[in-house]
Amino acid sequence: MLLNSITSPDGARRNRTRVGRGMGSGLGKTCGRGHKGQKSRSGGFHKVGFEGGQMPIQRRLPKRGFNTDASKKIYQVSLRLSVLNKLSEENLKNDITILVMKENHLIPKNTKILKFYKSEDFNKKINFSNSNDIILSAGVKKQFEKSGNNNALSQ
Repeated sequence: MLLNSITSPDGARRNRTRVGRGMGSGLGKTCGRGHKGQKSRSGGFHKVGFEGGQMPIQRRLPKRGFNTDASKKIYQVSLRLSVLNKLSEENLKNDITILVMKENHLIPKNTKILKFYKSEDFNKKINFSNSNDIILSAGVKKQFEKSGNNNALSQ
C-alpha cells in the first residue's frame, strides 16, 4: 500500500456548504440567515453568556468553591512511631521536630501538628521538642515508660 493510494471510504467526507450560490442551491439570497434581525446582519453578534437582557445564568447562580485560605489551614498528620525508623541515627540523637520530619520528606510541607501513635517495632531512645506541635498518644507514653525513655516525655 502506498501513501498516495489511501482514500477515505465513500460518504466519510462531505463537501462544505457553499452559501450564496443562487436560488436553486437552497442557500441563495439570504444564505440561510433568514430575514432581518441581529443574526442576519454582518457583524451581528452578542457577547458570550448574553441571554437577551435576562439575568445570565452565571450571575443567577451563587458563587461556590475556591477557598484562598487553604494555605492558612492547620493540618494535622498522624503517624506511627515506626516511621521514625526511616530517620538517620544522627537525626534521632537530636530533638525530633516537625522541621526535621519535613526535611526528611516524612510529612507534607503544610503540616502544622504531628501526632504519634504506638508502634511495636520501635524501641529506640528519642527526644521530642518541647513545642505544642508534636502530640503523643497515651499508648506512646506508656511504651516509653516501659522502655525507660523518660526524656521523650519532656513535653
